[in-house]
Amino acid sequence: MIQHAWENGYAIGAFSAHNAESIRAILTAAEEERAPIMIQVGQKVINTLGLYQMKDMIDTFMRDITVPVCIHLDHSRQFEQTMEATRAGFQSVMFDGSGFPFEENTKTTRAVADVAHALGIGCEGEIGKIGGTEDDITVDEADAMITTVEEAQEFVEKTGVDYLAISVGTAHGVYKSEPKLAFERIKEIKEQVKKPLVLHGGSGVPDEQVKKAVELGVAKVNVDTELRQAFTLGVQEVFANDPEEFHLAHSLGRGEEVMKQKVKEKIRVFGSNGKA
Repeated sequence: MIQHAWENGYAIGAFSAHNAESIRAILTAAEEERAPIMIQVGQKVINTLGLYQMKDMIDTFMRDITVPVCIHLDHSRQFEQTMEATRAGFQSVMFDGSGFPFEENTKTTRAVADVAHALGIGCEGEIGKIGGTEDDITVDEADAMITTVEEAQEFVEKTGVDYLAISVGTAHGVYKSEPKLAFERIKEIKEQVKKPLVLHGGSGVPDEQVKKAVELGVAKVNVDTELRQAFTLGVQEVFANDPEEFHLAHSLGRGEEVMKQKVKEKIRVFGSNGKA
């Protein structure tokens, strides 16, 4: 899925799910846009609902979905959890060792990649630090480093990952000022490593910057914060209109609808609409 996007100049939207309604918002948006997508299970929801439970819930809602969907484990920092996801039937896994020393990151990511390839599933690794907060782990934006071409090349050679998350000026969470992506670095890394690149911290990046990053070699864009914002604003809208509306189908349903529209908007920015 990601390889096809990379070779044909568009990107796969990797959208984080947090409950039943957010799963449905992502899947129905993809279906209506005829777009292949990745639906991500991150650390926050694993800690609250559970890894197997989320996988089962996604499978349930996928029964009537006809577009390609890949269930992806996002930002795992534990080898054991990554292996658990492969046993649960995830089609793609990410081991995030970016906070570890380079050698430890490459060694563990290599072990994950070997298992993933033996099972025929995708593997993502990360080199460089991406600022902001992701699943309660914070990287100061001043401490976030732009990935160098040399370390990206060495990391890919030592790990064998299928797609690579790099630090090029994005951050997790809400931006304090407009981000400015390092386009030249994206281009240099793509030309050197010849692998699809992943953009984390995709929420809040201006559309034109995202489109340019996709043109230069980004084939997977993660979106989480903007989806949670859309869902929450939809729920708040219901309560603002009627504080005594206690039917969850109404409040959560509105959250689902607003989030679905946001997912559709992102799919069009990534150019994956109509690519199913």
